Amino acid sequence: MSIELSLERIRLLASHLPSYTRPTIHIAGTNGKGSVTCILSSIFLASGLTVGRFNSPHLVSVQDSILINEQSISLQDYTLARAAIESADQEHGTQVSSFELLTLVALQVFEKFAVDVVVIEVGMGGRLDATNVIPDESILLSALTAVDLDHQAFLGNTVELIAKEKAGIARKNKPFVLGIQKYAAVENAARSIIDQTGGHFIATHPAQGRAWDKTIDGPLSPTFSLNADSFRPPPAQPITFTSSAFPNGLSALLSLNGAHQVDNLSLALTVISTLMMHPSCASRMPESFSARVLKNIQTGIRNATWRGRLSFHRLTISSPIQRAITVLVDGAHNHASSETLASYVSNLVTMLDRNPQVRKLRLTYVLALSHSPPKIPRDTLSPLFASRSNTQLSIQTKVAAVRFTSPEGMPWVKSVPPSEIAATVRESVSGVGLWVASDESEIQGQLESALEWAIAEEPYVRGTEGEDGVQELVIVAGSLYLVADFYRLVAKQEVNPG
Repeated sequence: MSIELSLERIRLLASHLPSYTRPTIHIAGTNGKGSVTCILSSIFLASGLTVGRFNSPHLVSVQDSILINEQSISLQDYTLARAAIESADQEHGTQVSSFELLTLVALQVFEKFAVDVVVIEVGMGGRLDATNVIPDESILLSALTAVDLDHQAFLGNTVELIAKEKAGIARKNKPFVLGIQKYAAVENAARSIIDQTGGHFIATHPAQGRAWDKTIDGPLSPTFSLNADSFRPPPAQPITFTSSAFPNGLSALLSLNGAHQVDNLSLALTVISTLMMHPSCASRMPESFSARVLKNIQTGIRNATWRGRLSFHRLTISSPIQRAITVLVDGAHNHASSETLASYVSNLVTMLDRNPQVRKLRLTYVLALSHSPPKIPRDTLSPLFASRSNTQLSIQTKVAAVRFTSPEGMPWVKSVPPSEIAATVRESVSGVGLWVASDESEIQGQLESALEWAIAEEPYVRGTEGEDGVQELVIVAGSLYLVADFYRLVAKQEVNPG
């Protein structure tokens, strides 16, 4: 089945299922909506609430998209809910899509376990997305993260049209929180839909970066290092935030990597403020919600993690010689998210540049892309290979182009042929080592082969950066489906170490 955006099928099937009543926060956007859901869930969990969270696509297994208290639901709970919905689908001939079915599974599981609050990420768009089946009375508020060009074939060719589709999750008499936007036109487009719907527009209060304060934040961690055997991550980001719910200011540490996450945190904290202060929300939240949040919100912010989004991992490669490497995994899959990844890599280079003992960085990209016209490979890849002129480091760049495993239940999702990725890389940058997987042969093993190639041509880096001044980083990016393949490889290595 191809993608057909409509609420007709899912609404009909939902009418034959137990009613969904859980208090829900509904989040749309091009980039950042998953990060916002994870920050919110972490804050709710730290504050003692039971939390349901629904994200898509899943990374490793389909039930990973449905979480309760930050843990994937069990295969048994998933299977039981799915079987009941499939039975109803067959009985009433609704013929829902795989994503519509998954959405209903999530809602029924959250209802079964009577969670205190649910955070739902829109799949694509908003107005006609399956998640918009949630009844008005269950919606606490809606929110919109950064809007950019993506999925134009379904949502429109301008950010204004895309913003209108995404703002279609607005509900009458309910708050709608607009996140920080790159394009001014997004606010006007979103406001027009919110006003038509009768929603309450709320602009995000921006969080601000601040200097590290030992009295608040504790001691600053040791110098950042990419060395796999003595990896030290970049420090958390100190922030401050002020709103009517936090009039004296909130100081916290954000563990999520990337300056863009401060914008996502800003939206999440404005959502929390709205839940505490807006009359339509405050009455729906559990008793003493505000007091619990005020006591625990710093812990929730610090604990927030989001796999596959600027996530560091240590992986052991067995061939040609067994050794560990540091891998940065990111689901950047459009121009805007690739700009974010490129900016973060530049920040890492700047941090390494400050260390006089580091003189060289070996940087390998392992890339796969989804075939998604009118988007072309250059749209996603061009930001990654922009010139870095303000560094003393010698940077050696290599690129491996691969395909990803097609996600379960989504046979229409296809990889861009690696040869097309390679051609785009050659057009974008010169002097880059290339390894190109086959366009036609078996996908299984391509990622592993690419990772082996990443270290095969270089002699083993035996010492620390202080001895030879060389650090290495492998970046897996271009598609969340490739990220999923990476996590399957990690899980396989954990089961069979060495």
